[in-house]
Amino acid sequence: MEKITIIIAEDHTLIRDTWNFILNSDPRFNVIATCGNGEEAVELAKTLRPNVITMDINLPGINGFEATQLIRKYSPGTRVIGVSMHSQPAYARKMIQAGAKGYVTKNSPYEELMTAIFEAHHNRTYVCQNIKDILAQQSLEGAEQQGLNALSSREIEIIGYIKKGYSSKQIAEPLNISMKTIEVHRYNILKKLNLKNTAALVNYINNTELGFEN
Repeated sequence: MEKITIIIAEDHTLIRDTWNFILNSDPRFNVIATCGNGEEAVELAKTLRPNVITMDINLPGINGFEATQLIRKYSPGTRVIGVSMHSQPAYARKMIQAGAKGYVTKNSPYEELMTAIFEAHHNRTYVCQNIKDILAQQSLEGAEQQGLNALSSREIEIIGYIKKGYSSKQIAEPLNISMKTIEVHRYNILKKLNLKNTAALVNYINNTELGFEN
C-alpha cells in the first residue's frame, strides 16, 4: 500500500518532533517535511504536494486559516487538517470554511489524528469527538452562540489579544495591519456580539468560558 505523505506545520518544536517520530513509525505514513510557520507551510505544499498537512491554526506569520486557504489554492490535491489547543466549535467551523477537511484538538487521542488523516486523504471531512460533544451539549441547552459564529477568523484572533489587555496599537504590530483596521475589527466584533465596549466583551468571554487564547 502506498504511504500517505504528510507535512507537519507546528510551531512548538517538541510537539512537531514527537508527531514526526510517531507518524513515521507507522508504515502507512511518510512525513516528508515539517515546519514552524504558515509561510513555510504554503511553500512546502507548493513544492512537495503532500497528501495531507496537519496545520496548527496559531502559527506565527500567516495563521493556519490563511495558510489553509493558500494551500487549497496552490496545491488543491493536498488535504489540510486543522490542529489546535482550542476546543470551541467556532474555530473548527472557521477552519473548515477555510478549506480544511478535518479538525482535531491537541487533547485528542492519537487514534483520532490517524482517523482524521485517513478521512481527509479520502476527501471526507472529520471533526474530533471533543468538538462533536460540545456541539451536542450546546444543542441540548440551546446555547449556540450565534454572534460568535458570525465572527471571522481574524476577529477571533483579535479577541485573544483584547482579552490579554493589548491596545489596538499593540495588536496591529504582530498582525502586520494598521491600527485603523484593528479599530474597525473591534467595532465589528462588538456589533456582532451586541456588546457596548471592550469591558463588556472581556466579561462576555469569561462568563461564557470561551477561553480565547493566542
